[in-house]
Amino acid sequence: MSPIEAAATLFGLINVTLVVRRSMWNYPFALAMVSLYAWIFFREKLYSDALLQLFFLVVNLYGWWNWHRSRAEMGEVRVEQLSGNARIAWLAGCAIVAAGWGALMHRYTDAHYPWWDGSIAVMSVAAQILQSRRRWESWVLWIAVDLAAVPLFALKGLWLTAALYLVFLALSVWGLIHWNKVKA
Repeated sequence: MSPIEAAATLFGLINVTLVVRRSMWNYPFALAMVSLYAWIFFREKLYSDALLQLFFLVVNLYGWWNWHRSRAEMGEVRVEQLSGNARIAWLAGCAIVAAGWGALMHRYTDAHYPWWDGSIAVMSVAAQILQSRRRWESWVLWIAVDLAAVPLFALKGLWLTAALYLVFLALSVWGLIHWNKVKA
């Protein structure tokens, strides 16, 4: 456990709590958290998760803009839902991309647990895009990510991060319930 992991954990707790509450203030904490986790995961040879943090940096900037636009138009951050066909397409896309990404990480890097780490990364990308677009289904994917990530991070000795993802799991359930109630 390092001070950098402790800081990233704290920023993550604040970030996700604010996301559940649909607060625009989640974004500065998200940007700080993902910057720290990019370094942590690279050091641990979890390359998919390290690259994921760079993606999160960009998509959080997009989400900040999109949420701000929604709040300006509607007076609040509006939550929407996917169509049934869109849900199936997102799930199929996740499965296909996860298989491809895992294969690339396995073949071309010295990544630890390339399939597991890669699947978590791909589901996280999809969840973050959906969250940036204010879709309540993002929480379903975050729940799956959290369930898969906790044992991986524990196995790597990232105990604070594993604990953080347990808290993220609880916050994701809260987010799913809350966002489902307020969806348009």
